[in-house]
Amino acid sequence: NFGSIDGDAPAASRYTEIRMTKLAEELLEDIDKETVPFGWNYDDSLLIPNVLPAKFPNLLVNGSSGIAVGMATNIPPHNMSEVIDGCVELIKNPELTIDELIKIIPGPDFPTAGIIKGTKGIISAYKTGRGIITMKAVSEIVPRKDREDIIVTEIPYQVNKAKLIESVANLVKEKKVEGISDIRDESSREGMRIVIQLKRGENAQVVLNRLHKFTQLQMSYGIIMLALDSKNQPVTFDLKSMLEAFIAHRKDVVTRRCIFDLKKAEARAHILEGLKKALDQIDAIIATIRASKESDIAKQALIDKFSFSIRQAQAILEMRLQRLTGLEREKIENELSEILKHIEWLKKVLASSDEIFKIIVEELENVKKLYGDARRTQIEASDDDEFIDEDLIAKEDVVVSLTFSGYIKRIPLDEYRLQKRGGKGLKGAGSREEDFVWKVFAANTHTTILNFSDRGKIYWLKSYQLPQGSRTSKGKAINNVIQLSNGENVRAVLPVEEFSENCFVVLLTEKGIIKKTPLSAFSRPRPSGLIALTIELDDNLSEAQVSNGSNDILIVTKQGMSIRFDESDVRSMGRGARGVKGITLGKDDAVVGMATLDKDSDGNLLIVTSNGYGKRTPVSEYRRQSRGGVGIITQKTSDKSGEVVSARMVLDSNHLLLSTNKGQSIRMKCSDISVIGRNTQGVRLMNLNEGEFITSVALIEDDDVDDTEGLDS
Repeated sequence: NFGSIDGDAPAASRYTEIRMTKLAEELLEDIDKETVPFGWNYDDSLLIPNVLPAKFPNLLVNGSSGIAVGMATNIPPHNMSEVIDGCVELIKNPELTIDELIKIIPGPDFPTAGIIKGTKGIISAYKTGRGIITMKAVSEIVPRKDREDIIVTEIPYQVNKAKLIESVANLVKEKKVEGISDIRDESSREGMRIVIQLKRGENAQVVLNRLHKFTQLQMSYGIIMLALDSKNQPVTFDLKSMLEAFIAHRKDVVTRRCIFDLKKAEARAHILEGLKKALDQIDAIIATIRASKESDIAKQALIDKFSFSIRQAQAILEMRLQRLTGLEREKIENELSEILKHIEWLKKVLASSDEIFKIIVEELENVKKLYGDARRTQIEASDDDEFIDEDLIAKEDVVVSLTFSGYIKRIPLDEYRLQKRGGKGLKGAGSREEDFVWKVFAANTHTTILNFSDRGKIYWLKSYQLPQGSRTSKGKAINNVIQLSNGENVRAVLPVEEFSENCFVVLLTEKGIIKKTPLSAFSRPRPSGLIALTIELDDNLSEAQVSNGSNDILIVTKQGMSIRFDESDVRSMGRGARGVKGITLGKDDAVVGMATLDKDSDGNLLIVTSNGYGKRTPVSEYRRQSRGGVGIITQKTSDKSGEVVSARMVLDSNHLLLSTNKGQSIRMKCSDISVIGRNTQGVRLMNLNEGEFITSVALIEDDDVDDTEGLDS
């Protein structure tokens, strides 16, 4: 009863009667079986339980906060499934460390969801009982026409939404935060939605950062895991000791319950034994009862004559005549048999701690099955969590490879041996039949890798953060390296050495939509990624390139069409914009490659097809056209050559690295590839086996590699 998220006051106590949920009843189950001690309330008018039986660790699951004289507690809520899993593991392995428990219970889970930034505060709280975590709202930058909106869908725990909106409005009035034109609350039954509209030309990320700094969109939460122990003394618990206290409590509850059930079962068995004995000599008992003038005399006569106890004699006197039937006799015998078995089981449980723990685990897992849910609060890595001094990391040349299934690794460049055109290639990746190398590029260990997903989001990586492997190693799933959203796949990777203000990122989709954004707009990494390009549902990102703003752009499609136009035909746009049409595609055609080149370039465009054919064609053969046209033929495609899989600008000094769906790779000099015209098939670059095709083409600049013969894998 804390009031509402919109600032409504808590209800008066006369209005707080409730109907308990099924989960609340789990906290009270077995309270009538002498499982917990009772004491008087504040005015000695009512006996109340000192503690609830609690089938699950409610103190952690629901949390608690309060202030007393000289002390305070502030325990955040946690995910029930995770906490129960932690309890079960601790029961099975009492030597479990806090670090191992943190892998099971990674942190608090707030009902308002949101984001916890960093893990230092969580680790401190779980190890010492005290820590400070940073909570952050979930927000999204949404482009609309010539400006952007910030949409907030989740806010930190216990933040008042109405006061939050008011504080943002005050900051705008005081000009502490500029660039906001309007703020409104569009929340409904479907969920929270706070819309912050920005002025034209404002950088949404800059505004959002200032809102994080000055408002409760980002705030600290101090964890103090203070609670009363079994001796009613205040203690600051770490995570393990709190779980141990709950387990000890449940052991006591289950033990008390078994003792209560045992007493009740033994009392019932005693009565049934008396009834069974009475039925065995029912005629004599009836005669004794009939001969007695009063019930008390009859009871005493049964005790004296047949050695019944007082309770047995009373039960016989209260027995109905229908119990004399044969069927009722059988029921009594069956019930007695079941109760004796139950008594035996209860004694077995009380004699063994292992049996008690089995019951605790079974009941915990049942609660999880009935009420467990998925985690709501995200925990994201913070820049402060892990400091890496790049100066201490050697700057080495590497090859970074990414497979179709999303496995990434870096390999020392020396492991790739130069080969002649037409060789069989070296084994380049530990690929399964359903997986193959998809992207390969040269970098160094300090290179920043911009990862663009098929849905137009960008994620950041440093090369040294990638697992180092060999040519035949599998690598690491990229979704374990960067925080991809569900269903997202990396479509383009762009190595960047410096975020120059004079450079641009040119993005191109499979349907020929092109967009140009300043490279500096992507210089501030976020673990959860940012929107780089807004893409239609039936389209995907195809290519990403860096340009200087005054280049020509050359687009190539899988059916061998191409178009060249001035980069100035594509105006610079902000992150999240949709872009403009770059090329008009034919039926079933799609973009496969893009090159950015100087206007007076005399270089060659390298075309590679899926069946291992390729050629170099002078870019002078590609005349400039207007953006958005159909283009001209650049490759004569056929069943023999296959469709175009790659198109890029090359120099004679470049080396070419081809990779196939079977994990084979071959490296050669670009100068060994024939220079021929546009409307031709090309020459064979790599011999392929049946069912094998080219999946990745990478350029490597390396003037120091010896020219050696190609080797079979």
